[in-house]
Amino acid sequence: MSLPAPPDSAQPEWMRRQERSNLAILRLMVWISLTFGRGIGRVVLHVIAAYFVLFAPAARRASRAYLRRVLGRWALWRDGFRHVFSFASTIHDRIYLLNDRFDVFDIEVHGGEALIESVRSQPGALLVGAHLGSFEVLRAMGRGKEGLKVAMMMYEQNARKINATLAAINPKAMQDIISLGQMESMLEARDKLDQGYLVGMLADRSLGDDATHEVEFLGSPAAFPLGPWRMAAMLRRPVFLMAGLYLGGNRYELHFVELADFSKVERSGRDAAIREAVQRYADSLADLCHKAPYNWFNFFDFWQKK
Repeated sequence: MSLPAPPDSAQPEWMRRQERSNLAILRLMVWISLTFGRGIGRVVLHVIAAYFVLFAPAARRASRAYLRRVLGRWALWRDGFRHVFSFASTIHDRIYLLNDRFDVFDIEVHGGEALIESVRSQPGALLVGAHLGSFEVLRAMGRGKEGLKVAMMMYEQNARKINATLAAINPKAMQDIISLGQMESMLEARDKLDQGYLVGMLADRSLGDDATHEVEFLGSPAAFPLGPWRMAAMLRRPVFLMAGLYLGGNRYELHFVELADFSKVERSGRDAAIREAVQRYADSLADLCHKAPYNWFNFFDFWQKK
């Protein structure tokens, strides 16, 4: 049985701002990009990015506030444009990544050896991500590695949107998705891990009434949800941060950072281990934000008090 969505008054800002999608336009972009190439498709992106910088004031203010933190200076108009254009670029590149056009990109992997070694010693691992860079780089690399299978955990509404988007880009590229908010979600995740899957989930947004833990992030306290970490502790698996950073042009860096190994944590030490893992997660996110500042795609006031 699915859990009900929180009422509007209890929903965080990111949930109240519904992401707009138009599958007809997406299909048109797929056709343009695959027929005429990535260069022509990116011309259209400049127009889209300029439109949102000009006509999305709330997102523009949130972008400027974040960029001031990470850049250490006043964010200029071109910084805001570059921020939105990076976001648009990662979405556009889904077209090629989900059609197995890896030849279009220069993808460099960091930390992959530790992840592979972990999976060799125990089947399955948890990949904890954020709205940072490109998820599709991660999933595409997972499909490209022999025996490296990836399943994503997400809420049912988001899963429907993702499936519709993937179907518009490439009907053969449907993802293994585990729906959160259902009684059997944990069992399904455990089964996937036992089969050697990497199970990915996001850990930088809460659903309003979720329990959170406040830690230092980019110079100020920020509340991160505890749900993903409690799940990781119950599943008793190693946890790696995952991020596919867009570096401009056709360049990406895929990062794996080991955060915790809950297979070695006793029940009595779980709470302390979870708090430590959340701070490591926030610190690692901050490091990656400084490395690629225009890759943080939370276009709302992330540091607001709930």
